[in-house]
Amino acid sequence: MIVRTLEEANQSNRRIVSPEGNWESTRLLLKDDNMGFSFHITTIYEGADFQMHYQNHLESVYCMSGEGEVETLADGKKYPIKAGTVYILDKHDKHILRAFKEMKMACVFNPPLHGKEVHNAEGAYELEAEAITGEEK
Repeated sequence: MIVRTLEEANQSNRRIVSPEGNWESTRLLLKDDNMGFSFHITTIYEGADFQMHYQNHLESVYCMSGEGEVETLADGKKYPIKAGTVYILDKHDKHILRAFKEMKMACVFNPPLHGKEVHNAEGAYELEAEAITGEEK
């Protein structure tokens, strides 16, 4: 059994802050945990407006708090995001995420992330990013 707290993980190398300053993510479950997916609590900062395109991963996102919208670039549709909303990027959807009020999100990735990923120039995570090491499960 694996047991972790968000509070403890926030004080470790599991907390990653985006170089652009749009978000931070605490990765509670990673590839090395051998569950077949990763699980993160991500904060999207108020005013964030950025494009992503997860070409290598599928993602499900559940909004726990805050307000914003996600726009799918293939068709220009905008979907309001608020507490209780889930959106699922089941087709590697190229999208823009906007935070009108800071949003706390629970995110699941398949395949799982290693832990240190940040978005590349296309807004994707690389498949073989460096793993977080030196921490007990």
